[in-house]
Amino acid sequence: MTIAYICVLIMILIPYFFVGLAKMAPGFNNATPRDSIATVKGWRKRAYWVQLNCFESFPPFAVAVIIASQLHAVQDTVDNLSIAFILSRVAHAISYFANKTHLRTLFWTIGFGCVIAIFVSGF
Repeated sequence: MTIAYICVLIMILIPYFFVGLAKMAPGFNNATPRDSIATVKGWRKRAYWVQLNCFESFPPFAVAVIIASQLHAVQDTVDNLSIAFILSRVAHAISYFANKTHLRTLFWTIGFGCVIAIFVSGF
C-alpha cells in the first residue's frame, strides 16, 4: 500500500472526527442528529462545517490519487503531494476552528492545488 493510499484512508476517517466534536455539544440528541446539529453554535458549528468540507474535498482527492496511480506517476511525487494535501486539510480545519477566514481560504487553495498536481502528475 502506498503512502498516497494511506492518505486516502485518512481522508475517509477525518470527517467523522470533526462531526464527533460537533456532536459533543451539551443537549445534542443523536436520535435526531440533523435537527440537533442545526442548534449547535460557535466552534462546534464550524466543526460540522469542516466535516462537510472534508466530504466535499474527498472525491477529487481520491480520484486524483487513483488516476495518478493508473497513469504510473512517480510514486514519491504522488505520496508527497498527498501528505501535503492532508496537512493542508488539517491546517484548513484549525483555521476554521479559529475562525480565521483568510488562512482557511489559503489552506483550502493549497489543498486544491495539491489535488490538481496529483491529477496531472501522471501526464
